[in-house]
Amino acid sequence: MVKKLTKFQVIIFTLIAITGAFMAVMDTTIVDIIVPKLTGVLSTDMYGVQWIITAYMLSAAVSLLISPYLIHNFGKHKVFLFGLSIFTLASFMCGVSNSLDFIVFSRVLQGFGEALVMVTAHIMIFSYFPEDKKGIAMGIFALGVAFAPAIGPTLGGYLVEYFDWRMVFFINVPIGIVVVIAGSILLTKDKIQQVNLNIYSLTFLSISTLTLLILLSKGQQYGWFNNDYILWLGFVSVVSFLIFVYSELSSSERLVDYSLFKNKDFTLGILIYFVILGFSMYQYFYLLPVFYEHIKGLGSLYAGIGIFGFGVFIGIFSILSGIISDKYSPKIVILIGVIIYLIDTIFFIPKINYYTPFFTAVIYTIPFGIAMGMFFAPVTVLVMNTAPTKNEQATMIMDYVRFVGGSFGTAIATNNLEFFKNEQFLKINENQNYWYVNSCLDKLPFSDDISKVIFGNYEMLMSSSYGFYNVFLNASFYGIIGSIFVFMLFIRKKEFKFYDIIFLKLKR
Repeated sequence: MVKKLTKFQVIIFTLIAITGAFMAVMDTTIVDIIVPKLTGVLSTDMYGVQWIITAYMLSAAVSLLISPYLIHNFGKHKVFLFGLSIFTLASFMCGVSNSLDFIVFSRVLQGFGEALVMVTAHIMIFSYFPEDKKGIAMGIFALGVAFAPAIGPTLGGYLVEYFDWRMVFFINVPIGIVVVIAGSILLTKDKIQQVNLNIYSLTFLSISTLTLLILLSKGQQYGWFNNDYILWLGFVSVVSFLIFVYSELSSSERLVDYSLFKNKDFTLGILIYFVILGFSMYQYFYLLPVFYEHIKGLGSLYAGIGIFGFGVFIGIFSILSGIISDKYSPKIVILIGVIIYLIDTIFFIPKINYYTPFFTAVIYTIPFGIAMGMFFAPVTVLVMNTAPTKNEQATMIMDYVRFVGGSFGTAIATNNLEFFKNEQFLKINENQNYWYVNSCLDKLPFSDDISKVIFGNYEMLMSSSYGFYNVFLNASFYGIIGSIFVFMLFIRKKEFKFYDIIFLKLKR
């Protein structure tokens, strides 16, 4: 039980935690802006620099799995400061990198630090506020989880445009140093509890997670399951997961506390987080910057401003939804947020195309920002309230499904974008009047070859623009699936009957 804090301590401790979380999460999107610019600097191609993102993702995923063990044995404040120190050091190492190998290694360290910072910051902020203020606590935390990824492309675009790509990493260093020093001086000691770690479960779940994430990251590049490499990754992932399940069934020291899933609200909250956030919302986070840069032809800074347009509303409504959750019910806020989300993603965002004015496109995405702001705080409060004595386990599970779900969402978006773009290109060619097209090309003041190249590029641009319509609409489909779990929240039943069947052997 944490000693009661003064109001001053709550404010300072929360500021320390949210600054660390904000910095760590923002790094997941701020780096996306510079990746295409590193091919020349690091003497590699796009597939090489993609490992800068993939390495960070893989390291963070594995680190999440050991976070409950570290928090129990060392305390949340120590783990937070350790993670932030590693993250800050790794940011400096990324900034001074001159080779692909070194920056990938640095990103592995950075991902490890980010995972520890996120889990502990989550728990820290939740523990500082009284029961009737948990909503506002998670609203503040949502600034780090939801608002930071939205502001990342804007800040990254500005730093690249007016300074240097290295500043994207160096900007973390002074902030990290200040927060680590302040935390070391001000944060109080935690009570610790010595627990053991199931090494076998950790090892095989880590292998399963790593191979799955590599599969999702590289599937499009290698041709998915038409390639032996991808098939082997899928095989290793499945077999490792089965061994993990066996290890959990046969051991009294389990990596995951499955009793949490006995509570209906916890299970549904995790499913909502996994499907709506991971499979659906993350697609738009990935697709909108790509649309602004590759279809609208905007520079990094203006593409970032487009994302910031709805990011502001994520920040505002994160706080508002937390206050409303405290006053009424997080379930009501989730329901309203999901309804707004579905209306926007079904009827408005798919309308955005090449001809849509930039300002109009930003307006269409504002309800998306409102919905995201109304999503994080209430879902987190819903899940965390079901596990008051097991916050570290609940947080680890939430962040893990966010990570894996987001990887699925990004892979789905990448695959669908390529598929629908090609499909639209074929339809454009099938429906053409070749006589009319050739007569138009003849009127252009260029040679036949140049005219055909120009027209071909125009066809590719239009097919990509129409392809985004299908991808945007497809992403909303997963939101509809996730909304089923939202409506199930209002079924009055505290426990699931199937818990005793599925997890019977996992009871102690």
